Amino acid sequence: MPDNRRYVDRAEYLKKAVKNRRKTIKAKLVEYKGGRCIICGYCKSNDALDLHHLNPKTKSFGISSGGLTRSWEKVKIEADKCILVCANCHREIHSGITEVQPI
Repeated sequence: MPDNRRYVDRAEYLKKAVKNRRKTIKAKLVEYKGGRCIICGYCKSNDALDLHHLNPKTKSFGISSGGLTRSWEKVKIEADKCILVCANCHREIHSGITEVQPI
């Protein structure tokens, strides 16, 4: 029997599956990088934690922009170039208020 399903028929399922995978990968990343902001110690919500590339020249891809759909091994390699910081500390780094030392 031929499969007559179309993308539109499975769109909601696929969107939820991608959302769940991204959430799972993000949780693994946060755990892998220590689970808390290395500057202030924040650890209440994974959604408020970011990975900051220490050297933008070594950045292969943005983890939050498409990176969470890549394999765990590729994401982990990219995460090794980063530090885990909360959203507030991340903004302070980019605005020059807070400095971080390269690893």
